[in-house]
Amino acid sequence: MAGDKLNIDVDGTVAIVALADPSTLNAIGPGLCAALTEAFRALAAGGEVRAAILTGEGRAFCSGANLMDASATIPAEGGPPDLERVVQRYYNPLVETLRALPFPLLTAVNGPAAGIGCALALAGDLAVAAEGASFTPAFRRVGLVPDGGTTWLLPRLVGRARAMEMVLLGETFSAARALEWGLINRCVADAELAPTALRLARNLAEGPASLALTRRLMWDSLDRTWPEQLAAEAAAQGTAGRTEDFKEGVAAFLQKRPPQFSGR
Repeated sequence: MAGDKLNIDVDGTVAIVALADPSTLNAIGPGLCAALTEAFRALAAGGEVRAAILTGEGRAFCSGANLMDASATIPAEGGPPDLERVVQRYYNPLVETLRALPFPLLTAVNGPAAGIGCALALAGDLAVAAEGASFTPAFRRVGLVPDGGTTWLLPRLVGRARAMEMVLLGETFSAARALEWGLINRCVADAELAPTALRLARNLAEGPASLALTRRLMWDSLDRTWPEQLAAEAAAQGTAGRTEDFKEGVAAFLQKRPPQFSGR
């Protein structure tokens, strides 16, 4: 079952979600995609988690779509594979769920991230990669177009020219080059990936409730006009000002001590 290919560990207020199908280098088919979507929705609804890490087990982060999964194409009766239906039913809900999370998401890229795996690696609010990781928007290699939000995200991360180069040539990028181009936030030694990701995630989890509002503002700003974004900031500031964390932050500032945020 797809759920058996997903490991979830909650360490205090940090959730670590790991793709766990080493035999396919964590390739993701419709079943695993649905399980991942359900897992993140459950974490979001639970209320205890304040930051999450998405990573892969074994040698890869995610090698892309599992083309061996019989359900991956959902063939229309008597016709060709209906890939539009697959994307709409499975992959789009996953990336939409990740974007709408009520807590920060960090991706820890431990190895190859190809195709939809590359899209997922870049979908985090923060992305940390091991030196041995790589990024490959490999859709052209199988005669498909980029999905998982790739064509929306890449131009906004690296600009049109570099985004075009990545998706049209489908070349593999090292973690060092990904850092240079602004695709990721950190590139660390392979052995330091897990502890670095956990340290950053704990830092996020110990932050105020306003971090969830901040990540939403930053994502939504990519689709808004300047007046719309100013109005959204004002509304979010009003919400943040009513939180217990704002009261604690002000009290800590006045008392010259570190704040102890509760996420409320």
